[in-house]
Amino acid sequence: MTAAGNHQASRPVGRRLERAGIRDVAAAAGVSITTVSDALNGKGRLPDATRRHVREVADRLGYRPSAAARTLRTGRSGLIGLTVTTYGEEPFTFTEFAYFAEMARAATSAALARGYALVILPASSRHDVWGNVALDGTVVVDPSDQDPVVTELVRQGVPVVSDGRPAGSLPVHAWVDNDHEEAVLGILDHLAAAGARRIGLLTGTSTDTYTRLSTTAYLEWCERIGQEPVYEAYPAHDPCAGAVAADRLLARPDRPDAVYGLFDPNGTDLLAAARRYGLRVPDDLLLVCCSESTGYAATEPPITTLSLKPRRIGTAVVQLLIDAIEGVGPAHPVQQVMPTELIIRTSSQRRPHRTTVSPPRTSARGEG
Repeated sequence: MTAAGNHQASRPVGRRLERAGIRDVAAAAGVSITTVSDALNGKGRLPDATRRHVREVADRLGYRPSAAARTLRTGRSGLIGLTVTTYGEEPFTFTEFAYFAEMARAATSAALARGYALVILPASSRHDVWGNVALDGTVVVDPSDQDPVVTELVRQGVPVVSDGRPAGSLPVHAWVDNDHEEAVLGILDHLAAAGARRIGLLTGTSTDTYTRLSTTAYLEWCERIGQEPVYEAYPAHDPCAGAVAADRLLARPDRPDAVYGLFDPNGTDLLAAARRYGLRVPDDLLLVCCSESTGYAATEPPITTLSLKPRRIGTAVVQLLIDAIEGVGPAHPVQQVMPTELIIRTSSQRRPHRTTVSPPRTSARGEG
C-alpha cells in the first residue's frame, strides 16, 4: 500500500475534518483573538504589517469567519435581495432576459466580494414571502409608480436601492440608471440620418421610468420634427404580446420605414413580422432594439442594439446598497447615471443604391 493509502486508512472513519477557528489563527499568528477579529474586519488601530500577517495566517489555515457569529455580532444576516416589481403580481421570469441575467451576475459577484450573498426573489413574491427571508437590504429593478414592495420594505427599515430612476417620491436610498431620453434621441437621429422618414416605436404599457421616459422622448422628438407618432404598446412581461404588437405596427396603413423596439425580444419579433409582409431589412425597414443579447450579431441581417451596460449597473447598485447597510454612505439619496452604447449593425444602415454607368457606344461609321 502506498504512503497516501496508509495516510487515508489512518483517518477516523466518518469523522469530518475540523475547520480552523479564530483561536487557531490567534495561536498561529501569536496575537490575541481581538487582534485577529480587528485585522480581518478592518477595525481597530493595527499596524499594516500586523493586519497582513494575520490575514496570511488565516489564509494558510483556511479560516473563514462564521456567518452565524457575524450575525450575532453585527445583527446582519449577510443576505441582500434582488427582484423586479415592475409588473406587480403578473408572472415574469426576468432572468430569461439578457439584461437581467447580466445585471444579476454582476450583482452577485459584487455582493460576494464584500461578504454578502445575493438572493433572487420571484417577481410576484407576496409580502409574507419576503418576510420569511432575513434581508439586510434589497435591490429593486424598475419599480413602478407608488411601488407597494418598495414602500413596505422601507417602512420595515430595510434599505432599498433601485436599478432605475424611481418616479415621484418613491423612498429609495439610492438609484442607478441610464439617460434614457438622450439614448432614444440618439437612436432616432441615427435612423433619420440613415434615410428614415417615418420612425415607429414598439413600447410597453407599464409605468416604470425606463418605459415612460423612453416613450416620452420619442413623442417629443416627433413633435419637434413634425412627424405623426407611429407606435404600438403592449405588456412587456408577455412574450406573445410582443410578436402581436410588432405585427400590428407593420400592418398599419401609416406603416413606419424604421422602428425602435424598447425590449429584448423586439428585434426578432420585428424581423419576423417584416418577412411576413415582404419587407426587406434594411432596404424597406430599418430596425434597432434595446438588448444585451449577442445573438443579434448573428441574425440575418445583424440587428443594431442599444446596450444599457447592465454589468456596470449591477455592480453599482450592490455597492450602494451595502454602503447603506453598513452606514458608510452619504446621508442624502445617491443618484448615478451610467452611459449607454449603440452597437451599429446592418439593420439600421440602408445600403446605397447602385448606379451602373455604361460606357459610350461607338458607332460603326466612326470605326476605322
